[in-house]
Amino acid sequence: MSVLLTILGIVLFVAGVLISVALHEMGHMLPAKAFGMKVTQFFVGFGRTIWSVKRGETEYGIKAIPAGGFVRIIGMMPPAKGQDPTKVRKANTGPIQSMVENARTAEYETISPEDDGRLFYQKVWWKKLIVMASGPLVNVLIAVVLFTGLFTIYGDSVAQTTISTVTDCVIPADQASPDRKCLDSDKPSPAKQAGFQVGDKIVAFNGTTINSWDQLTPLIRANTDKAATIVVERNGQQVTLHTSTIVNQVLDKPGSDKYVSVGFLGVSPESKVERQSVGYALDKMGGYTVSTIQALGQFPQKLVGVAKSIVGGERDQDSPMSVVGASRVAGEIASSDLNVGAKAATLILLLASLNLFLALFNFIPLLPLDGGHMIGAIWEGIRRGLAKLFGRPDPGYVDVAKLLPIAYVAASVIVVMGVLLVIADIVNPIKLFNG
Repeated sequence: MSVLLTILGIVLFVAGVLISVALHEMGHMLPAKAFGMKVTQFFVGFGRTIWSVKRGETEYGIKAIPAGGFVRIIGMMPPAKGQDPTKVRKANTGPIQSMVENARTAEYETISPEDDGRLFYQKVWWKKLIVMASGPLVNVLIAVVLFTGLFTIYGDSVAQTTISTVTDCVIPADQASPDRKCLDSDKPSPAKQAGFQVGDKIVAFNGTTINSWDQLTPLIRANTDKAATIVVERNGQQVTLHTSTIVNQVLDKPGSDKYVSVGFLGVSPESKVERQSVGYALDKMGGYTVSTIQALGQFPQKLVGVAKSIVGGERDQDSPMSVVGASRVAGEIASSDLNVGAKAATLILLLASLNLFLALFNFIPLLPLDGGHMIGAIWEGIRRGLAKLFGRPDPGYVDVAKLLPIAYVAASVIVVMGVLLVIADIVNPIKLFNG
């Protein structure tokens, strides 16, 4: 049964990924067709074609490797200055120029005279910007729908003021682990000394009425090593407990790697899933967006750790992973001991986070990513706008083909990173649950 659930989780997640990819590519294709651009191919996946059908001038299909997709819009690269796009020529100059001209050759071999006016580069800059931005914006929309649906329909886990665990001793955060036991040299926690019990509901802290755990946490942290009078509700009666919090090293916030010295009590709250508002969902998504941008900035550094994990190093739980790793995690979630609702919610959260990552990754202003074409369109609009403003000759189209050497290097790096992550996800995968 566990194996079947694992397979089901993987299949459902991969299906979600493929649907997301298809919608991303559709985000490019629909405005391109609406603006009169010629679109010849719409494929989900890469490699050998499994199935395809032609409708009008566009071939739609599925390829063997479910790791992306593409839409072929004719005329992405303009011809070289003074070059007739209908007369293809090979470059006889250096290797870089040959690379650029050979790419132009491949681009224009399928262009016929009747395509004039329908080529991507011939369209006004803002139309090109919309076509390239619409793909990742679709992923943003998918993420918004999934996050909003998840938090407003299912809910989010909210810390209550009722105690679920009482820490026996004080363990520094940098030593904390599921296997770390209290040692004779460890100090008893203030909560243990005060007589806290599982099930106690905190109602006041140093005279302040407590209505939520988020209200209590900063009060404990700000108390440092001072005396604390805490009122709890136990078995229907209020009990006053006396102790002194101590200064301890704790993580600044969940998911952070920064430690801060703050007041420490030694209790953990119960959690309850509660439905949230649309505003809460959007705010939560904003937090995920910031975290994802930060993760992208730390990607090279984290990739070094991933490489080390392949040869026996420890794999960080927050390290990046490939679609293979994410699919494995999805299978692990499906076969876990979580209830059906929690499993579905976790899978939706995983898919929503992936769509958000794909959107932000594609917005990076570097070819061959969508962001590279977007920057080209914006720069073209600025150049032509300034030329018109100051009465200068039209500078013409931005020749993105000149950036192809950089694009090839970037694409090679992306491929190497992808292969590295796949190997790590097979050799030393991230595991959400122990065992």
